[in-house]
Formats: sequence, structure tokens, C-alpha cells
Amino acid sequence: MNNPVYQTVILGGGFTGLFTALHLAHEHYPRSVILIDSNDRFCFKPLLYEYFSGEMDTFQVVPRFTELLKGSGVIFVQDTVQAIDLHQRQVKLTSGTSYNYSNLVLGLGSVTGYFGVEGAKENALPFWTQKDAIAIDRHLRDCLQKAAQTEDPEQRRKLLTVAIIGGGPSGVEMAATLADLLPNWYAALKGNPQEVRVVLINHGKEILKGDINSHLRETAEQELQKRTVPIEMLLGAEATAIRSNTIEYKRDGKSETLPTYTTIWTAGTATHPLIKDLAIPEEHRDKHGRLKVTKTLQLPDFPEVFAGGDCAAVEDSSFPPTAQVAYQQGATIAQNLKAIALGNDPKPVRVNIRGTLLKLGLNDAAANVYNVFEVTGKPGHLIRQGTYLELLPTPIHDFKATVEWVDEEIFHRHLDPHDVGKKVVQAVELVGGAVVGVMVARKLFQMLGDEEKKQ
Repeated sequence: MNNPVYQTVILGGGFTGLFTALHLAHEHYPRSVILIDSNDRFCFKPLLYEYFSGEMDTFQVVPRFTELLKGSGVIFVQDTVQAIDLHQRQVKLTSGTSYNYSNLVLGLGSVTGYFGVEGAKENALPFWTQKDAIAIDRHLRDCLQKAAQTEDPEQRRKLLTVAIIGGGPSGVEMAATLADLLPNWYAALKGNPQEVRVVLINHGKEILKGDINSHLRETAEQELQKRTVPIEMLLGAEATAIRSNTIEYKRDGKSETLPTYTTIWTAGTATHPLIKDLAIPEEHRDKHGRLKVTKTLQLPDFPEVFAGGDCAAVEDSSFPPTAQVAYQQGATIAQNLKAIALGNDPKPVRVNIRGTLLKLGLNDAAANVYNVFEVTGKPGHLIRQGTYLELLPTPIHDFKATVEWVDEEIFHRHLDPHDVGKKVVQAVELVGGAVVGVMVARKLFQMLGDEEKKQ
């Protein structure tokens, strides 16, 4: 058993965990750091749709932890956590190894929640990890291949009908991606692309309700109808059972069915089992079972333990469960860990919501920047990708010369929000889209941030 006197253990290699580790390395943290995750790759979940569709490469969306942490001094352990003993300050792994810690960081995130819907866990396909993306890809290609070969119209209709459960951002982004992607795949098999059906089933009467992207609802509804095949929306429809070839749902008090061989589940998340099993009283959990943490992201009863991202609820705050929030919380945790190591007081987390981003099809997105203006279509897609590429922990491109050119050509004069799209497209015609996206996103946020400071 490893039992150093001063050792920080980070559980979970998502945005909170990975960026805590990287920030600690950058800050020259004086204690050893161990990052533990069951996977060998970091999954950049907001860009998982691009990985699935082939719009982005594996090394961009699901890079290996060993590559990201190379030279950082952080020790990466690929293993599964079996139990966490807060009183003994010990983490036990399924391999039999145990780690004692002086500080612990909980970045375990959340898991897919099925909310007791019959057959959902067994028959629906989740979209949460690289493995999920690969499984959905194989399943859909198999369905399209069978559809192209069958002469039975009823069988073909089932094979070509894809249902997405959940009208939140994940469901909207998945539906939009598939409505552009599947017709192309089917056409390549000599099938009629207009036979492909993409159906979005949502319990509520509105998509994106209660989400940080809710102000993009009107734009999203319009764009969903502009895809290669328009998306059918069943609103106010509560899924009651998922079968291997049918979805059962209730709408307006009536029970109905949708024949389909493909159901993709994006209806929500649940608290991670390890978080549920922690010896934390109910009064220190929110209604979802997440851990209530102080403004410095520490557990009230165990101040040596920090938590962020989807498994934590910050007191007197309502941060949305997004990558940009988890990223900033990871930076705060790292700063506070260093402060404690040096005998200083930890500081409250400050999260700056830069705006919202929503993928609305292949090479199409809506980017709402600081709620000041909205950019859609190809320019929105580039800003969305650029914003996320800015968060990537290692450089994707060496574009020093391009940075200077983009800054001169696009931002030489005061930026007119109504002219953003035109200038972005002009720049893309001359240089790489990803590079332009990064620079545009960086400059927009910098400019608007400067305006906020003035006010």
C-alpha cells in the first residue's frame, strides 16, 4: 500500500479531475499527484458528436491520458475505484491497490440515468463515452446495411427509424447530427436518403426547457427542420418502455408506440454510485444526491476533500453542468490545494459563463457569446469548435503566424457583431477552419471580457 505523508489523489479524469492535475503541474505544486481513471483516454464530451461523425480526429477528442500528462509529473493510474473511506483517508481500487491521501479531489462526474423506464438500460443506447460512440456507429451502420438489402417496406421503415429520447442539449445535438449524417450513409449504400427518419421524443412540451441553452430554443427548432431530413419532434411524450424494436410512450393521456430498432438515450444523468456510497449525511447533499460543497469547493465535514463538476453542488450557487464550469472549478481546486500546501487560505470559486454553444448539424451550430450576440451556421460551428479547442490541455496546432494574420484581418477594426459571420467565412477560405475558430473564439471572449471590466 502506498502511504506517502503528503499525497493528493484525484479520482476521475473528466474536466474537473484532469484540469486540476494539469493546473497543479503548471503551478509547481509541492506534493505528489496521482490521477486515477478507469479509462486510458480523456473524453472531450462536448466534441463527442464530432468524433462520432468524423468531423474531428481521435487525438483531438479522445486523447490518451499518458500523452496529456507527459512531462507534468502527475502519475496516471488506469484502474477502477472500488471504495472511498473518508475517515481513513484511503481509496481502494479493484486491482487490490490502495492509496492513502492527504488531499482528495472528487471529479467522478455523473452516470447515465434511466429513471426507472422499463427496458431502457437494456435496449437503449447511451451516448456518454468513446465506447458508446463506437457502439452506436456499428449499430446504425448495421441497420442501414440491412435496410438497403430488404424488400419488406415495414421492416425497412423500422431499420431506418432512429429515436432519440430527451430534448435537452444532448438530445438536440444528437438528433441534428444524425439527421445530416445518416442520409449520407444510406445514400452511399444506394438507398433513398429521404426514407431515413429521425424522431426526437421529449417528456416536456418544449425542448431545452430549464437548460442554459433555453434561449437558443427558437434557433434550434428552426435548424432542426433544415437538416438533410427534417427531424420529427414528439413533444409532451413520456417514454414508458423501451423494447428491442418498439418504444412505448404516453402523450395527452394516450398510450402510443413507435416501431424502431434504434433508441438513443440522452434523457438525463444520475449521481455516480461512488458518490452515493460516501459517508455523507443527507443534509450535506442536494435533492439529486450530489455533494454540497463550500464556496472553496471543499466538503464541509472533510475539508481535505475537494469536489467539482457534475458530482458537486456549490453552496448558494447554481452552476450548470457544463465543460466550461468544470474546467474553471478544476483551476480553483488546484489553486486552493497549492494555497493549503503553502499554509494560505483557500479562495472561493469564481465561474465566468462565456456563453452557450449548441451543435445543430454537420458544420452547423449556434454560438451565443456572453448573451450579447448570436452566431449561427458555419461561423457558429467554427466558434463552437474553436472555443472547445481552446480548452484542450495540449496544443493542437502551431499557428503563431496564423494568429497574427487572423487578428489583423478579422479584428483590425472594432468588431461589428453583425459582421462576424462574413469575416469568419472569408478567413476560413484562406486558412484552416479549426485555427480560425480558435482565434475568433479567443478574441470575442477577450473583447467582451474587457467590456465587462469597463462596466
